Amino acid sequence: MTPLEISGSLNVLGYGLATLGPGIGVALIFYAGINGIARQPEARGTIMQPVYIGFAIVEALAILGFVLAFVIR
Repeated sequence: MTPLEISGSLNVLGYGLATLGPGIGVALIFYAGINGIARQPEARGTIMQPVYIGFAIVEALAILGFVLAFVIR
């Protein structure tokens, strides 16, 4: 093996790049939730419920990408 030879799976590299999407998505979801609560603190309960649902959906997509990175070889 030469020092410049690349070994490993490109699927794992693809998943590493794909983690940027869910990371940015989670940041935007909580940014919007915190911003809404700061503007209207009495609506905290109605604001946080969609925030948690959105967080769960984004994280489910991240886990799905993680699984597919190892299944597809």
